[in-house]
Order: sequence, then C-alpha cells, then structure tokens
Amino acid sequence: MNRTRIGALALLGMIYPGITFAQQSPAPQDTPAPVIAPASVPAPASAAAPASLPAPEKTKLVLKEGSDVQLKFAQNLTSHTATEGDPVNLILAEDLTVDSVVVAKAGDKAVGEVSHAKRAGMMGRGGELNIRLDYLKVGDTRVMLRGTKDKTGDDATGATVALTVLFGPIGLVKHGKEIEIKEGTPLKVFVANDTTLPPAS
Repeated sequence: MNRTRIGALALLGMIYPGITFAQQSPAPQDTPAPVIAPASVPAPASAAAPASLPAPEKTKLVLKEGSDVQLKFAQNLTSHTATEGDPVNLILAEDLTVDSVVVAKAGDKAVGEVSHAKRAGMMGRGGELNIRLDYLKVGDTRVMLRGTKDKTGDDATGATVALTVLFGPIGLVKHGKEIEIKEGTPLKVFVANDTTLPPAS
C-alpha cells in the first residue's frame, strides 16, 4: 500500500512539477489600524466652577443705653425668707429689637441678687426687699442692666431696684405684711450701656 501511494505521488510530481504537499500557512490578514481616542480638551476657564466665597459676617447692631427691657421673675421671692446675696432669676419677657431686627429673644435669662431683705416686724412694720440687677445674657454677651431710665451718679450699672416702690401701687406691699413676688411677675428695667449685638439666630 505504501509503495502504491509513493508511486502515485511521484507520478503527480512528474505531471505537475511545481506542486508541493506541505501545508501552507494562511495568508496574514490585514491588521486594522488602532483607533486613537481624541485627547480631552480642557474646559475653558469661564466654565470652571466658581470658587466658594467666605460667608459674610452678620451685621452688628447697637442696643442703646437706656433702652427698655421687659423682664419677669422666674421664681417666687419673699421678704420672709430672702437674705442679702441670694441669687434672683429672671427671664426676658419680650424680644428686644434694634431697627426692627430682633437681637435678644424672649426667654433669655437675666441675673440679679437680693441686695436688702427684712422680714415684717412688730408694730405693723412691713417687710423690705430690694434686688440689684446685674445683666441679661444674650448668647456670649452680657447686657448690663440698671433699675432707672437715666444714670444716677457716675455709674448706675447694677443700681438697686426697690420693689417696695415699684410694686407698692399694685398691692404687693401691705402695711405690716411681707413682700411676696410671684413667679411671672413683670419687672421693667433698662440697658445700662450701649451694647453691640448680632441679629438673633
């Protein structure tokens, strides 16, 4: 069999002298040219996001000396038990405004202390009770207070508010009786010095 195959191949070689029987490699195919993506074009400067600007500072407003401040007591107080030096707690009853802008909100705390106290005594002597106003706390700022509209003397900051005078007309002081101040009782005082404040947040 092998001899017959070899003979047939030799015969074909004689008939077609250029033929070869080696397996031919397939012709190389054309390689497609690589696709090059266009380079990124930077956005023009005008299209860039604007740089963030610092937040503007709040405008400061001046609460003038002598301005009315409406407070109310945040505790009960009586000449029967009060002693000199006792703290007195009050709160702002109404918003404070400057040019129609709120600079202190109702509920802000005010601080004072008992400057004089005496119980009712014999022979019909009535009790006595005075307090000294110190300040209204607005944020981190202390608004100094006084008990009179105008300054009396060189410095009326913390001037004594005599409750026997302030509240006598409305019946809180009675002959031979103790002075009793109920929680929520109003008290009108005044700003002692010009004070710069931001608008209330």
